[in-house]
Amino acid sequence: MIDGNIRLLAAIMFTDMVGYTALMQEDEDKAIFLREKHRKILEKTIPLYQGRILQYYGDGTLSIFGSAIEAVRCSIDIQKELQIAPKIPIRIGIHIGDVVYEDDGVFGDGVNIASRIESLGIEGGVLISDKIYDEIKNHPEFQTVSQGLFELKNVRRPIEIFALTNKGLAIPKRDELKLKTKTSFKSIAVLPFVNMSSDIENEFFSDGITEDLLNALSKVEGLQVTSRTSAFAFKGKNIDIREIGKQLNVSSVLEGSVRKAGNRVRITAQLINTIDGYHLWSESFDRELEDIFAVQEEISRRISNILREKLTINELAQPLVKKYTSNINAYSIYLKGLYYWNKFTPEMTSKAIDMFNQVIQIEPEFPLSYARLSGCYTYLGATGIMKPELAYPRAKDLAYKALDMDNTLEDCHLAIGMVKFFYEWDFDGAEASFLKALEINSGYGTGYLYYSMFLSGMYRLKQAKSFAEKAVALDPLSPVILDNYADTLMYNGNFEDANHYYQKTLELEPSFRNALYGIGWNHYYQGDLEKALQIFEKVINQVGHPLKGLTTYGFICAKLGLKDKALEIITKTKERERLEPETSMNMDFAVLYAGIEDWENVFKYLEKAFIEKNGGLLFLWSPIYKKIHYTERFNNLLSRIGLNYNLQDQSVD
Repeated sequence: MIDGNIRLLAAIMFTDMVGYTALMQEDEDKAIFLREKHRKILEKTIPLYQGRILQYYGDGTLSIFGSAIEAVRCSIDIQKELQIAPKIPIRIGIHIGDVVYEDDGVFGDGVNIASRIESLGIEGGVLISDKIYDEIKNHPEFQTVSQGLFELKNVRRPIEIFALTNKGLAIPKRDELKLKTKTSFKSIAVLPFVNMSSDIENEFFSDGITEDLLNALSKVEGLQVTSRTSAFAFKGKNIDIREIGKQLNVSSVLEGSVRKAGNRVRITAQLINTIDGYHLWSESFDRELEDIFAVQEEISRRISNILREKLTINELAQPLVKKYTSNINAYSIYLKGLYYWNKFTPEMTSKAIDMFNQVIQIEPEFPLSYARLSGCYTYLGATGIMKPELAYPRAKDLAYKALDMDNTLEDCHLAIGMVKFFYEWDFDGAEASFLKALEINSGYGTGYLYYSMFLSGMYRLKQAKSFAEKAVALDPLSPVILDNYADTLMYNGNFEDANHYYQKTLELEPSFRNALYGIGWNHYYQGDLEKALQIFEKVINQVGHPLKGLTTYGFICAKLGLKDKALEIITKTKERERLEPETSMNMDFAVLYAGIEDWENVFKYLEKAFIEKNGGLLFLWSPIYKKIHYTERFNNLLSRIGLNYNLQDQSVD
């Protein structure tokens, strides 16, 4: 009992008769007869599957089940029985979540989501949420089809909805569902333009054109643009446009090709409606390479004008594409650097640094190169690949140069924000920079990602989750964004949801190690140390190096009482520190010594991390350090960093 209420985790099923109100007006006796038959069938069937009807809503019902599998089986049987004459048209929606049950009724986010899902359905059909799907996907008795991601009213995260396709059930068309949501024609994805040039090296050029168009369209007020990572997930894949629209939850797609020969370029582009595959517009542009910025501006405006007919988009007063250089060689090298940077690996980051430095030598007044280069060094410093005292000063210098050149670019403000956050520990200034970037471009998924990471560091965990959700809505297929969202769910104690998104991240990118770490910590925070140990052992195997990937495994070993094993890992970590003097291991030692509760050594390495301004210090609210959270020494360290946590509400504890 909690404050007089009963809180349950349950599979929640809503049923609702379709057209009941109209039938009451036409034939009241028939409407009442069908409603009562509907109720009798439910009252007979639901208990057979260990379910319970909690509430009647006129012509609908709310029921709960202890098992998602039983709830789905029940829904299929109900629909089949209701098809027997006289046929009763109902729709069913199922979700799994918390239910608060009290004398005045049934409440909770889970109830709201199940209700919203049911309202999207059609008579004779059953819709289920992604969480229900996860529970039944390995059971061959159930057949499903994804209807895509949907933003439901008063639901903070986008929900992937599936339709059951078992024999006898009605299956809605995706456009039938979309008409009931707020997405309408307000969304677009820019697919990677195909490189049609003979030189494979020109692929980075076509990718760069794509990204510039994407960024330009994201500045159109009222238009939701799917971020780069999700759009590029379809690169090189021959997938029907309607299926892409379903997966990205967009109503239109821009695709095209780039053919570069000598000093000329031909760009073809076509805008397609994802509901019916109809071509809204297509055109080819033959230009000198010096006109590339003008071509991008022209394409972006053409598209926005076409969509304006279906939207209430304001006239565009400002140019969508800025021209920073007339040197096409510098621009081409910049696009190549962008191509490497978007691979998000240490090796590719090094190549990106080389490219951006070349651009700066050729064109010293190209602000985006400075901003991107700053991001590269922040990444290297934050991950410990480069000593923070070497990486961060370079990142700071480059970020401020970029901002001095153009303070209207969101990327410049994000670069400043990351420097203020990780290096200067100017947290008010960092937040102002992140918010400024989002003010400039409110459709930038990376902006929401960075701000969410900042909010997590500030121990504002609920806000961090909210902004992480916005990033997912804009970039639903980005492993980095999905992983961060899973982190915020875990920080807020939503362990089941967190695991779902960690798994989804690994489905998109099986080698994404951060998600595997997340699953391990998720088990740890729930008290399942054995499962956490198994996951962190997988990390070690994936890393494939005798001295790397050991820290989390050593911590869990210590917590399980395997102190000798933990001490062995500390010895190996010291050997790695000796062999890799350019890498920072201070936070690794702090975690390992926290595992064996050697608090003197924990403070020793936290002090070393403080001197080098290690990014790990920005997450000291972690329960790993719970036993020293209220010590004078710990609070003194927080004070010197500039942090002021209220650790009374430890959500992940």
